[in-house]
Parts: sequence; C-alpha cells; structure tokens
Amino acid sequence: MLNFIKNEFKSHLIDTQKALDTLTPTLLEAGQAIIKALKNNKKILICGNGGSAADSQHFAAELTGRYKRERKGLHAIALSTDTSAITAIGNDYGYEYIFSRQVEALIEAGDILLGISTSGNSQNVINAIEVANKANCITMSLSGRDGGLIKNLCDYSIIAPSNNTPRIQEIHIICIHILCDMIEQSFVESKL
Repeated sequence: MLNFIKNEFKSHLIDTQKALDTLTPTLLEAGQAIIKALKNNKKILICGNGGSAADSQHFAAELTGRYKRERKGLHAIALSTDTSAITAIGNDYGYEYIFSRQVEALIEAGDILLGISTSGNSQNVINAIEVANKANCITMSLSGRDGGLIKNLCDYSIIAPSNNTPRIQEIHIICIHILCDMIEQSFVESKL
C-alpha cells in the first residue's frame, strides 16, 4: 500500500508537470481577461456537473469571499447552486438547459462564462457556452482529454493533459487556484 501511495504522488507530479508545460500561456491569457472584465464591473458565471459543479462553487466562493488576501468581493456566480432554478428548468425544459436558461437570464455583454467539464462534452455546459457566445460574452472552458466539443466554442480553452478523470479534476483545481491568486493580486495591487 505504501508503494501505491508513492506511485499516486509520482503520477500526480508527472501530470502536473505536463499541465505546467502546456497550460501556462492560455491560463495567463484567461486570467488577464477575467481581471479586465471584473475591473470593468462585469461578472463571471461558472457552471459544471458533479465534481465540476463543486469546482464552480469553489471558484465563485474564492472570488466573492477571498482567496488569500483582503480585497473587495468580486462578482462571481456558480450556476449549480440555485436548486429551485435547476429543478424547475430541468423539469420544464430538460436537464440540458439548466445552465443555458440561467445564462440567458443573468448574463450581459462583456461578462464571462466559464464552463467546466472533464470530457468537454456535457451538453448543458455546451448549451450555456452557446448562449453566452450569442450574448457577446467571453467564454472559457476547463476540460480534459482532447477538450471535447467545447474546446472550439470558447475564446479560452484550458485542457488538462490527461485522460484520467481524477487527474483532470486535480489539474482543474490547480488552475482555479492560480486564477484566484492572479485575480486577487491584481485587485490588492490596484487598491480597489
């Protein structure tokens, strides 16, 4: 069992090194776009299913609260948190529309939608991205494997270089924490 644990850590480090080598430029550009939008009083909407829903909520909480430093709260909404909206939309329209209907209701031009999907093929996330694109918003995705269908729909596609769902999710949370730190540094440095 000790060897199993050591091998898991080694595997994690290898996948993290791959992510470092491939994701850094896109992560930088995405972070700069988020900072610009938030400084222009725009908001970020985040969506995903299952573990990706949890990551959406985690990201929104870090932005509305704080990550490491004191600064003003930032406008972020996880679309997986309103159970009344999710169940009403799911019941009346279908599960594939639980995020796109909320995006339609909440998003304004210049806002950002971040869709999180380990496969990149979650239909409800795809639908949300399509609605955001029509509303002249910036779209981003966190995915894995080959990026799935959403990679070509977004302005910024951050694709974890792995086929292993737990590893993809681990890389996603690292990316989210990096984005949080970038954003927070920008708001602390500017004294806003």
